[in-house]
Amino acid sequence: MVKKEKASIKVTGMHCASCALNIEKSLKKTKGVISANVNYGSEKAYVDFDSSETSLEKIHGVIKSRGFGVQLDDANGSDMERQARERELKRLKTKFAAGAILTSVIFLGAFPEWFPWIPAFLQDPLILLVLATPVQFWVGFQFYSGFFTATRNKTADMNTLIAVGTSAAYFYSAAVALFPMTFVPEGAMPSLYFDTAGAIISLILLGRIFEMTAKGRTSEAIKKLMGLQPKKARVLRGRKEIEVNIEDVRAGDIVIVKPGKKIPVDGIVVYGHSTVDESMLTGESMPVEKATGSQVIGATINNNGMLRFRATKVGKDTMLSQIIRMVEEAQGSKAPIQRFADRVASYFVPSVILIAVAAFNLWYFLGPALLQGSAFLPVYESITPFLFSFTVFISVLIIACPCALGLATPTAIMVGTGKGAENGILIKNGSALETAHKVSTIVFDKTGTLTKGKPEVTDIIPFGITRKELLKFAAVAEKGSEHPLADAIIKQAKHESISVPDAKGFRAIGGKGVSVSFAGKKILLGNRALMKENRTETRHVEKTLSGLESQGKTAVMISVNRKIAGVIAVADMPKDGAKDAVQRLMRMGKEVVMLTGDNKRTGEAMAKSIGIASVIAEVLPGEKEAKIKSLQKKGRIVAMVGDGINDAPALAQADIGIAIGSGTDIAIEAGDIVLIKNDVSDVVTAIELSGYTIKKIKQNMFWAFIYNTAGIPIAAGALFASTGFLLNPVIAAGAMAFSSVSVVSNSLLMKRYKPKNKNVRNA
Repeated sequence: MVKKEKASIKVTGMHCASCALNIEKSLKKTKGVISANVNYGSEKAYVDFDSSETSLEKIHGVIKSRGFGVQLDDANGSDMERQARERELKRLKTKFAAGAILTSVIFLGAFPEWFPWIPAFLQDPLILLVLATPVQFWVGFQFYSGFFTATRNKTADMNTLIAVGTSAAYFYSAAVALFPMTFVPEGAMPSLYFDTAGAIISLILLGRIFEMTAKGRTSEAIKKLMGLQPKKARVLRGRKEIEVNIEDVRAGDIVIVKPGKKIPVDGIVVYGHSTVDESMLTGESMPVEKATGSQVIGATINNNGMLRFRATKVGKDTMLSQIIRMVEEAQGSKAPIQRFADRVASYFVPSVILIAVAAFNLWYFLGPALLQGSAFLPVYESITPFLFSFTVFISVLIIACPCALGLATPTAIMVGTGKGAENGILIKNGSALETAHKVSTIVFDKTGTLTKGKPEVTDIIPFGITRKELLKFAAVAEKGSEHPLADAIIKQAKHESISVPDAKGFRAIGGKGVSVSFAGKKILLGNRALMKENRTETRHVEKTLSGLESQGKTAVMISVNRKIAGVIAVADMPKDGAKDAVQRLMRMGKEVVMLTGDNKRTGEAMAKSIGIASVIAEVLPGEKEAKIKSLQKKGRIVAMVGDGINDAPALAQADIGIAIGSGTDIAIEAGDIVLIKNDVSDVVTAIELSGYTIKKIKQNMFWAFIYNTAGIPIAAGALFASTGFLLNPVIAAGAMAFSSVSVVSNSLLMKRYKPKNKNVRNA
């Protein structure tokens, strides 16, 4: 009998996506583990296992046996994760600062011909060795740790490249500093590479700092979601109304919620009438009427009336808890990002080491035979076979040093994210920048994303009176109301400089409208049911009402003394530039979909006005995530654009989550890209910037490899027999440095990038 359990395990000590992949492979091979997914971004392992065959402790043991750590959960797990990240970031910044300062001093001392004013003692190779040692082994310790972990796991990654390359430069330089007569001909200046090793370590460490700053969003998002739920609830126990902890609310309890308070759990209303703001969960900007029999959702806000409801879902069964779970699972289900450099390193590093060792042995044992008949045999013999072979060995390792390879992606991403920020686009991690240009389908939430999120008066249609009189009557009637329609009408009246005096006898009729007395007249504002109840004829305005409603607008009638005076329509209007952004995306060949919790008629009307053909309406929060999964199963790369808490699972599930900056904190945390300026056209800019950045990364990769790989045969002595040219480690380091300069310079050219057609909406 399979006893399936799930575990979410915080893993420490991962240095790259290869680490995550190695842990995942080990877990999948473990007896009793059904499935495993290790996410490098969230630093978590998500494991399904059969508890009758294995245990959580054994799974922890597997992770630890691979050289990684496990952070155990406690009540304040999110705080612990945040504090641990902050401590690690502080440690990295301290090491980077120390490495940068020491490397700068070493660089000045290593080139006295460039800096003759440097004190003589700083030019001493032994002093440079003393300065370089803490950079190599303290600042660069994590690279050695990662290297040894990879070696134990019989693989190679970026840490292997860094450790092998910098160690070659450091130990060769240390040998020259300690035994100059052995390595340097008499009268010649010793060639030292302490500055090269220090620069590599410091620059790669800087990249790690930027990477770590962008990571660890999951726990913060989950913590904020949990913070939405009230800590206390008022319930009826017997005949007494008491306050209890949220954890003590039981299914079946009668819960009391006063105006302005949060609804603690899900349930069904048994008494009372009110409107409830559900925008943080459903995305719907209009508060929802609640009366006996209505469903209420935990964490939503009761607006203006007292409600009593029977709790139906508590604890982990509430909609909020389900959203929290979906965010966790969606983020955890993402495949580990396989960095291109790490994939190459798994083949490149062992190959370079084998070439270096082979070249050493070839020249040491077969040098004379290889140079038989060559005019340069005496040169080989004068250098001695060992020094010749060792020089070849070092040159191969140095020319293959990973500085440019390590900088190729991070520098482009750093500049790319900077350009994004300049254009109001916060790109939270490099993987989002790498992926955005591949998106084939873009799914937009409606409310607050494509629309302004607040209702506005769109139509004022008078019958027998002036437009201004109709708006005044409507504003007078709504002055005492707390309904969003009232806010829109009163705001419009103020905008048109219409005075709104107080009325008498204000009465709100639940689910129908309002009634007031003003200037000796009885004014009604509401729907058909209110007019019918007051025997007001509406047949002659039915066509007008239906026309407005077919456009997705909320239309209300105003009657004066039981005679229809006019109709006012209110709607959530499209944002400026939304239609243009959709058209630009379509011209780029992207499929655009609107996903909304609104009714089908409202959704389709809004989509038509913006130019979107595909609409998925009446979608619950859990269904939004499912719709994204459905599109992904069809082979589409999906970007989700949203702003509400209900969008958070879909944002996390999508290949790219794009959050509107004016939206909820949860959506922003769950998204990979945040549009700070609340400008939908920035979705287009983000995609264009992604494509431009990827082009630069590919160019960088070319420069990173062209010098190294093309130089390896020369470093191995391929030209010596015919030309007598043996690549000096200095030249090897120069080639390596030039490739790094090329990569950084190419990335810096991105600063001249300007978004295409940024002002197209004004054309």
